[in-house]
Amino acid sequence: MALKEGTPAPDFCLPDQNGNLHSPKLYRGKKIILYFYPRDNTPGCTKQACGFRERYSLFQELQTVILGVSRDSTASHLRFQEKLALPFPLLSDPELTVHRAYEVLQPKKTAQGTKEGTVRSAFLIDENGILLKALSGVKATDNPGEMLELLKAASL
Repeated sequence: MALKEGTPAPDFCLPDQNGNLHSPKLYRGKKIILYFYPRDNTPGCTKQACGFRERYSLFQELQTVILGVSRDSTASHLRFQEKLALPFPLLSDPELTVHRAYEVLQPKKTAQGTKEGTVRSAFLIDENGILLKALSGVKATDNPGEMLELLKAASL
């Protein structure tokens, strides 16, 4: 990843599952976990989202906002969010603008050739919009706990 820790995180504005707009600037004064996942309703993405849901109160105690991002539509996100009772927003980036800004796309081989795919990634952004940690190729089941540990270490 070319994004450098200690530099300002790329800004953006994306809609969530309810059509509400979210931007890192809205959360100044709180830390943000911004995680990118390939698709709603897939096994790995479900495990990752549920892991963040199960630890949600711990993230709240640490004044941290969780934002999940994928290329799925807001309607798909709403179904996924309701099905799993997720207490945090899922942001829709169908144009992949924010995916590109955070450098989470890479070529993936398919039966039809090669297409851009999302690399499961997570970012920890501080209260002032500075990128504290950038993790690429994270494991769906491990990432929520890993982010919680990073957050606790950053809060010391």
